Amino acid sequence: MTTSSTPRLYSTLTLSELDGVTGIAQPRATHHKLTLDSPAARLLTDFSTQRAQTTLTSNTISQALNTMKQAGVRLLMVMGPDGRFTGVINARELVGGRKITIAMQQHDVPREEVTVDMIQTPRAQLHSLPLAQLETARVGDLVETLKASGDQHLLITAPGEQGPIIRGLVSASDISRSLGIDLDHPPEARSFAAICQVILGHDL
Repeated sequence: MTTSSTPRLYSTLTLSELDGVTGIAQPRATHHKLTLDSPAARLLTDFSTQRAQTTLTSNTISQALNTMKQAGVRLLMVMGPDGRFTGVINARELVGGRKITIAMQQHDVPREEVTVDMIQTPRAQLHSLPLAQLETARVGDLVETLKASGDQHLLITAPGEQGPIIRGLVSASDISRSLGIDLDHPPEARSFAAICQVILGHDL
């Protein structure tokens, strides 16, 4: 025996005039300037709340660069045709990096045919940190870690339904901005080790 559900009744909402409304809400300031003793988790770009910016292995480097510009990021997560994470590609590699020249020579293709797959940093060459460890660390621990590894980005992993997943990332540039250093000045601060030296006045 089937029963028919009673249709839900909806009401017309009462609208108001905007005359006299001149202000716009601003986001509350949730960030205070960080120090080396601040919780490291405050620097996490969390992919569970902020969608990861991705590109396909089959995309050309021009397509990947456009994605990066539109999203305002310096790193893209690379996805294979099966939807699996395969590696990363950063802005430095997309703007006339040495990898592009090598790919053109190895695959005998012009620049416009170089694909993301040819120049990505594969998953096996990347470093990661478990979220649980990040949650007990301090910003100074991240500085030490990135200085030792030389990485510009550190991927954060967490348990998923079918195994570990990339939960988010921490970038050296975010750490530097949070500590009050301008990455573009001085120009010699190109590596993270150099940035640390500028921030702290000495090597760690």
